[in-house]
Amino acid sequence: MSVELNHTIIHAKDNRESAEFFARIMGLETGTEWGPFIPVELSNGVTLDFAAIPAESIVMQHYAFLVTEDEFDGIYQRIQDEGVEHYADPHFKKPGEINHNDGGRGVYFMDPAGHGLEAITRPYGGFKS
Repeated sequence: MSVELNHTIIHAKDNRESAEFFARIMGLETGTEWGPFIPVELSNGVTLDFAAIPAESIVMQHYAFLVTEDEFDGIYQRIQDEGVEHYADPHFKKPGEINHNDGGRGVYFMDPAGHGLEAITRPYGGFKS
């Protein structure tokens, strides 16, 4: 039996703002609004469905995305072009930097709803010598 993640719901103060921010930074497109959801489909077929809920009900989540080196270049350029605060670490101690963990590159930043986003070019423990 094969089990795969098909979709998940990401809570947002403004579902369109969050979906469009994510899609723009990641170089993706938003889908057609469906009910309360603004979907963004990832390259592996998983859909992130952004749904608006009251701001006080949002609990910060962390979402990490494995990307190619070329995709990382575009993501990081868009982060810089838009003036998005970003960090090399999940504790936000190294602002304006990226990391080189496991022989790849990574960057942390926040979405408009306060969720932590991460783009990495190597999975954790993925360095092969």
